[in-house]
Amino acid sequence: MNSPEQPLPTFDEVLLCTPQTSAEQVGLFLRRCLIPCSEGEKIYTMLYADELSYDVSCRAEELFQHLQHYNSSYRLIILCNCERDNSYLPSAFSHYKVHMIPQRSRAEIQQYLQHHFRVAQPSNSAASVFKEHMCVGIVSSERAGMGR
Repeated sequence: MNSPEQPLPTFDEVLLCTPQTSAEQVGLFLRRCLIPCSEGEKIYTMLYADELSYDVSCRAEELFQHLQHYNSSYRLIILCNCERDNSYLPSAFSHYKVHMIPQRSRAEIQQYLQHHFRVAQPSNSAASVFKEHMCVGIVSSERAGMGR
């Protein structure tokens, strides 16, 4: 985010974890991250790793320990809910823990995201519904589940 021209992460750089995420999915992600290739300096991110099941977390840690010897310059970020940092994976990687404080203001982050999510030609696009022709939007309700 140092420059507005820096791209957003690609689909292969992010793993959104849920309790249903399989060991195979985590394994493929860790292999992309830890096995050296010539695709440049990607930053891999596991979101909500604390949501992984115990079995999947154990297998992920074992695979990480095995694969990290192949690449000493990997870039991996594991984001967890701070209220669930006692679950298996956050505990296993606790010696790498870094408390992150955003280095940019909320306005700067929003401006960066708007730059990447704005549709240039909004004709016949769902982006015409959202503010400022964004291709992404959040719809919320004060009274969820009330048919609004």
